[in-house]
Formats: sequence, C-alpha cells, structure tokens
Amino acid sequence: MTFQPLTAAHWPAVRAIYEAGIATGNATFETQAPTWEAWDKSHLAHSRLVAVATDGTVRGWAALSPVSGRCVYGGVAEISIYIAPEARGQGVGRQLLQALIQASEAQGIWTLQAGTFEENTASIGLHTQAGFRVVGHRERIGQHHGVWRNTVQMERRSSTVGVA
Repeated sequence: MTFQPLTAAHWPAVRAIYEAGIATGNATFETQAPTWEAWDKSHLAHSRLVAVATDGTVRGWAALSPVSGRCVYGGVAEISIYIAPEARGQGVGRQLLQALIQASEAQGIWTLQAGTFEENTASIGLHTQAGFRVVGHRERIGQHHGVWRNTVQMERRSSTVGVA
C-alpha cells in the first residue's frame, strides 16, 4: 500500500468511501457526500491522503479541516478518516492515520482533534492507538436523522511541533 496526496482525480473513489461511511449511521452527521468543490473548500490544502492498494484501488482517505479562522489556531486541525468497507480491519486505518500525523506535523500542525459518535468504538480505538486521548464528551450535540447524538472528543498533541 502507498499513500498519495488526495486530488480531484481520486474524488469518485473517495466519495464512494465517504458514502459508505455515511451509510453506517455512525461516521458523521452528514447525510450525503458533498461535491468535490464543496469538500475541497472545507478542507486544508495540505495533509490530504489516500491509501492506494497495489492494484491501484483507493482503500481509504484522510484529511484535515481547520477548527477556526483565527491565526492563533493555525496549528490545530480536525481529522476525517474513512476506510473502504472491504479494507476495514486490515490495518489500513492505522497506517493511514500514522501517515496523516506525519504529514500534518510536516505542515506545522501541533494538535489534531477528532469528534466521534460514542457508538463508533472502532474509530475511538484507532485514534487511541495513535496517541489520541479523550478530552471530553458532548451530549446531545446534534441531531442525526431526528435522533440526538453524543460525541467523544479526542485530541493528539505533537511531541515535535510547538514544543518549547
């Protein structure tokens, strides 16, 4: 498996993986995948990766979104990571998340944040293995298909970026 920068050319595969995550009901508050243009605008231009198998198929993707427009938060980003259903449980997520952490640190990101539905124990476990820690719980933070949902808030602080 290789990790490549996520580009518009990958969007059909990335969108399909995103839609599969949406269909689980436990991956995101979103109910449909956006257009490439909307997705591109809402994510940072750097630290966008796809995991590509030896046969050329995209097995997962990860990207960062800004948490604020204020410059003081320029080194803080929210993570999105999605794995194709047929690739789950094979270490793709672990490898992709490690590659994203390295890419983000190369861009000066000192804190990565993740907000995950509390039922998504696989994602919480993945993030925990990568050094994220639970920093809080948000109760009834939003409705998803008419049901109030809770999230687990996690973060990972870089040991190399922003260290005095």
